[in-house]
Amino acid sequence: MLNNLKEVNPLVHCMTNMVVTTYTANGLLAIGASPVMAYAKEEVEDMATAAGALLLNIGTPSVELTEAMILAGKAANKAGTPVILDPVGAGATTFRTDICHRILEEVDVSIVRGNAGEVAALVGMDGVVKGVDGSLDGDKLLVAKKLANAYTCVAVVTGEVDIITDGEKVYSVSNGHSWLTKVVGTGCLLGGVVAAFAATVKPDQYVEASAFAVSSYGVAAEKAFEQSNKGFGSFGQAFIDQLGIVTEEEVLKLRKVES
Repeated sequence: MLNNLKEVNPLVHCMTNMVVTTYTANGLLAIGASPVMAYAKEEVEDMATAAGALLLNIGTPSVELTEAMILAGKAANKAGTPVILDPVGAGATTFRTDICHRILEEVDVSIVRGNAGEVAALVGMDGVVKGVDGSLDGDKLLVAKKLANAYTCVAVVTGEVDIITDGEKVYSVSNGHSWLTKVVGTGCLLGGVVAAFAATVKPDQYVEASAFAVSSYGVAAEKAFEQSNKGFGSFGQAFIDQLGIVTEEEVLKLRKVES
């Protein structure tokens, strides 16, 4: 799948938050995708129609941005373009949670990528969200399946062990490094990477593509720590380097995936 992504070089329309725009763009370029950031309601429908995937990230939400996201999402649906939702901070405020529910109700979302606390908030279960960080005192698989079944989507629930499911097929991924939580933008970039992989496959392969995206991401993080373990700043840059360097053969050899 990684070789195919680099060959296809999919256009990924990112409607992401202002904190992570550059990091997301650099990470997508490194892994072999072509990012574009477009937010104006006057052009989002055209851009979403032309793209291979659409990422909706609510990290810095507003009423105006929500309206533009819904316009883009509906245009993507009409074009058969996968829509990936990153519900950043869902559960932290009613405003964010309501935005996510509105998007999920008005747009056919293909994949939702969030931490356990965010996903729990989307399905009405108890989780803990502090700012944009979330945790769950419960069954992560149960939460993931509940989201996948409620919205007929693939749920990608990230944490120390990542869970990817469409409600029936289930993959767990144990790759990664704790320093990913110390660099702003790594979680949001993962949403973009999942979108890039989804852009290169058919809808019935979204769950496998998501699992491969998450394991590739984790392997790159492990290799980045090996190369640069002096501090969080150098690790963040090394991680971008490794996203561009890691090969499909290395991912297949080093991934820790159970199904």
